[in-house]
Amino acid sequence: MQDIMPTWVGATAKQIARGVRRGDVSATQVVADHLDHVARADADLAAFRTVRGGEAITEAEKVDEQEDLANLPLAGVPIAVKENTPVAGLPTWRGSAAVRTPVAERDHEVVRRLRGAGAVILGVTRMPELGLWAVTDDETAVTRNPWDLSRTPGGSSGGAAAAVAAGLVPIAHANDGLGSIRIPAACCGLVGLKPGRGVVPWQIGEESWFGLAEHGMLTTTVADAAVGFQVLAGRPQEKLVPPQRLRVGVSLRSPVRGVAADQPNRDAVAAAGRLLAAAGHDTVPADPVYPTRLGLQGIATWFAAAAVDVRDAGLDRRHLQRRSRRHVALGEWAQRRGYVRESDRAAWRDRSIGFFADHSVDLLLTPALASTPPSAQGWSGRSWRSNMSANIRYAPYAAPWNMAGLPALVVPVGRRPDGLPVAVQLVGPPGSELLLLGVAGQFEMQAPWARHAPGYPRVGTESPAPA
Repeated sequence: MQDIMPTWVGATAKQIARGVRRGDVSATQVVADHLDHVARADADLAAFRTVRGGEAITEAEKVDEQEDLANLPLAGVPIAVKENTPVAGLPTWRGSAAVRTPVAERDHEVVRRLRGAGAVILGVTRMPELGLWAVTDDETAVTRNPWDLSRTPGGSSGGAAAAVAAGLVPIAHANDGLGSIRIPAACCGLVGLKPGRGVVPWQIGEESWFGLAEHGMLTTTVADAAVGFQVLAGRPQEKLVPPQRLRVGVSLRSPVRGVAADQPNRDAVAAAGRLLAAAGHDTVPADPVYPTRLGLQGIATWFAAAAVDVRDAGLDRRHLQRRSRRHVALGEWAQRRGYVRESDRAAWRDRSIGFFADHSVDLLLTPALASTPPSAQGWSGRSWRSNMSANIRYAPYAAPWNMAGLPALVVPVGRRPDGLPVAVQLVGPPGSELLLLGVAGQFEMQAPWARHAPGYPRVGTESPAPA
C-alpha cells in the first residue's frame, strides 16, 4: 500500500508561512493541497462562491519564484476573500446574482495588502444578499456550519467562517457592519476581530455603511488573527505581549429589550471570567446603558445602509430577494424622515468611550450570542419579518460596537450542550486591538479550543504541524 503523503491542510497560517519561507514546502504544494480539500468538502458546506483553481496555482508559483520570502508574513498562505470585496478578474457578487457587479479590474486595498504579504487568493466566499443578514444563503445554495450541517455558520461572513472552521483555508478575510465577523466566529468556534474605526482602510467611494463596517479576519488561532490584523492595518509585525493586570467589566445585559442570553451563553461569560481571574485580571460588574433610541437608530441605519448600497449600484430593488426589498424600502423611508444622523452615532461613540473611564475598566466582557445559531435553510425565500426576528433574537450583542466604532473581538470558550461552540465578546476603547488579542491569547493558553469542527479537515491524514 502506498504511503499517504503529509498534507498542509489543517496547518495554521503562521505554520504554512514559516514552512514556505524556510523551504520545507512550496507555496504551490500548499495551495494544491487546499484546492483538493475544497473539492472534497465544499459540496456539503457551500462556503465558496468561486474557487480560483488554475489562477491560484499560478499565483502560488509566483510566490515560489520570489528570491526573498523573509519579509512575507503570509508567504504561500491560501486565503479566501469575502465576495463583497473586489478581487481583480472576478465579479463582485455581494450575496446574489441581482447585486453582482462586473469583473473587477483591480484588487481592493485589503486584497492588495494580503497579496503583498505573500497570501494566495483561493477564491471568494458566500454571503447573504448585500450582507444584511446573520444567516448565509441565496437561491443557489444554503451555506452550512461544519460543526452541525443543520445550522447556519452565521452571517454575513458565513462562507468565510465555514471555510476556516472546516480547514478549507487557514485564514479568511471578512468584514463587519453590525457583527458580520463576530457572529460567524461565535457560530463556528473561531477568533474574529472587528478593528476600530479607521484602522483598516476603505477605498475612496466605497460605501462603509455610514462608517459602521470594518475589514478583518477569521482565524483558528489568536496568533493568526494578530498576523492578519497587522497585515490589513499596514503595520509591522510584532509579537503579542500578555497584558499585565487589567480591570474588566462584565455584563450580561442585552442591547435588545426582551432578548437575553440563554444559559450556555451565560455560562460562557462565567467561564471567561474565571479565565481572566486565572490570568491575573480583575473582573467587576459593569453594565453599559443601551438607550431605546440607540436600538431605533441602529435599525434605521441598517435599513438605510441597504438603500444606499442599492442606489449607488444603480440597482432596481424589485430585483432583490423579498426580504431585502422590504429592507431597502424601509431604508429609503428612514432617510427621507431624517432618522439616520451622524450626530447620533457620534454621541453614542462618545458615551461608549466614556463607559471605560466611568467604570474604571480597561475592557468589557459580554456574551457573543444570545442563543444557538438558527437552522440552515432558505432564509432568502422567507419573509422580511421572519428574518428580522431570527437575526435579532440570536445575535443582539455585536451591533452597538459598530455604531460606536470601537474594536471588538469574539473568542471561543467551550461548547454548548448540543456540541456547538460557544464564545464571548471582548470590547475595548479606541486603539485596543492588540490588547484584545493579547487577552484572547491568554484564554487560548489556558483553555485551548478545537481549531476545526469535528470531522474536518477531511484529508485522510494529519497536518505535519511544523515547529
